[in-house]
Amino acid sequence: MSKVETLQKIATKLRIHSLAMTTRAGSGHPTTCLSMAEIAACLFFSEMKYNVRDPHDPLNDEIVLSKGHAAPILWAAYAEAGIITKKSLLDLRKFTSDLEGHPTPRFPWIKAATGSLGQGLAVGAGVALGQRLRKTSARTYVVMGDGECAEGAVWEAANIASLLGLSNLCAVVDVNRLGQSDFTMHRHDLAAYGRKFKAFGWEVFTVDGHDIPALLGALDKARKASRPAVILAKTIKGKDVSFVEDRNGWHGKPLKEDELREALAELGKMPAVDARKLVKARKGKRPAEPSRIYEFDRTDYKEKTATRLAYGKALAGLGRANPDVVVIDGDVKNSTYADKFFEAFPERSFQAFIAEQSMAGMAMGLAAKGFIPFTATFAAFLTRAHDQVRMAAYSFANVKFCGSHVGVSIGEDGPSQMGLEDLAMFRPIPGCVVLYPSDAFSAEACVEAAAWHRGMVYIRTTRPATPLLYEKGEAFPVGGSKVLRSSAGDKAVVVAAGITVHEALKAADELKEGGISVRIVDAYSVQPIDAPGLKRHAAECGGNVIVVEDHFPAGGLGEAVAAALAGCAKIAHLCVRELPRSGKPAELLDACGISARHIRKAVEDMS
Repeated sequence: MSKVETLQKIATKLRIHSLAMTTRAGSGHPTTCLSMAEIAACLFFSEMKYNVRDPHDPLNDEIVLSKGHAAPILWAAYAEAGIITKKSLLDLRKFTSDLEGHPTPRFPWIKAATGSLGQGLAVGAGVALGQRLRKTSARTYVVMGDGECAEGAVWEAANIASLLGLSNLCAVVDVNRLGQSDFTMHRHDLAAYGRKFKAFGWEVFTVDGHDIPALLGALDKARKASRPAVILAKTIKGKDVSFVEDRNGWHGKPLKEDELREALAELGKMPAVDARKLVKARKGKRPAEPSRIYEFDRTDYKEKTATRLAYGKALAGLGRANPDVVVIDGDVKNSTYADKFFEAFPERSFQAFIAEQSMAGMAMGLAAKGFIPFTATFAAFLTRAHDQVRMAAYSFANVKFCGSHVGVSIGEDGPSQMGLEDLAMFRPIPGCVVLYPSDAFSAEACVEAAAWHRGMVYIRTTRPATPLLYEKGEAFPVGGSKVLRSSAGDKAVVVAAGITVHEALKAADELKEGGISVRIVDAYSVQPIDAPGLKRHAAECGGNVIVVEDHFPAGGLGEAVAAALAGCAKIAHLCVRELPRSGKPAELLDACGISARHIRKAVEDMS
């Protein structure tokens, strides 16, 4: 039997598996699996090299299924490769199974969760970049749908992949012309897609996606290309099942039992071919294991310093200690001070330009290859990448985000630049740590804590320089807080973070002159919050709590404290309640009700 015949039989097996498992599950997307059967067969059983015994082998070629709704055929391919049992395919979408409706890294061969369409190419670019940094000959393949090519995130990723010269990255677009509700943008016009990819500097190959020799030829050419390559494969949605083939209205619709029997009759018996014999691993020297060093030499600050500057210095220090730390910037490195790392480690520094979705997606891919990516931009602009941020969480990605220029304290630049929603964006994400340092020493400590933490971390930094409150080398563990003022007769506890810690301290000094003492708590760990500590402070201060934050009311520090103290304290919440405008930082803090004057009044009213 020829190789082409063998691969065609494997494609048929993948179709049969996809249909059977979605019918058993009672949900899923079988027709989009049918369109890419030959693509999957050629990738898994001819083109890609991988060690079936080790999903984390750094020499493995990687696949990112950007069109994540085609997960059934991905699971089918892993079954045919011998990685999972064929019986387990019938557990598709069960609560007890890792074979989910869209891929997630609960299944160890999956490097990033997909299914929010348009994100896979950026993730693939990050994975390919990680392979290059590890100095392996491994490649990354991203299987995309034509419908998701309407997403701007695709073209952000295409742009940066070309600029980085990722010749080990190959995208395969399954152009089956049918989306969920209607025709895709360009239907079967491969030339239209080709013009777009060529405009971004990609090598483009167009093929009949059901013609195995043509697919193998295109994959061979893509492998030899000196830049990223894309294979535009013209396919038929629902291929080889006559009553769904090329018909609208079947997206996300499994076959009923009688329809399945009819479809299987058309496809014929399960071919007798052992696909496992075609799987080959890549041989070569494995790169070194990722570093486990996260401590670095801290800076000995002598005068007030912006936490964003301390963040940049800490990054450079961490980079000297750990060779797996990488930094991605969104064209603001001279404002976030990530430029300190860029200057010290240009080979580990990457410019995503003003493309925050691509920045976040690439970070996911790099994390999947064992790197520790730190990404930074203005907090306000991270909202553009919210979908990628949440998908990074579903990918269990070890990604660190930093948002600078937060709140009204940035001053004259005005509301478009003020991150006032960022805490609400990151706090609800399961497992995401949120750190908000108030001075340079705590900022460096928070960077170290972020590096130690396995998972997503968001660090919120402030634009203006702030006075020093702590000492070099002091620890700021995740989930902790710091007490800056305390006495036995405190009338209230003021909980603050970042810039408002300094306003709270000013208020405390002014109140003390009037004979009122208050406790000041720096809640630098906004998520998880120090609930036991806050409860103790509230109890010792008569249940009187004032929370002050440079953020809108919803989703920030106030809600975190309220949840921690539910039913055991009276809380006054000072925050930004009106749409702000340009002005001096001190002027804006006061106008928005979060300055020392307002804190003092809140304490007086409560006591």
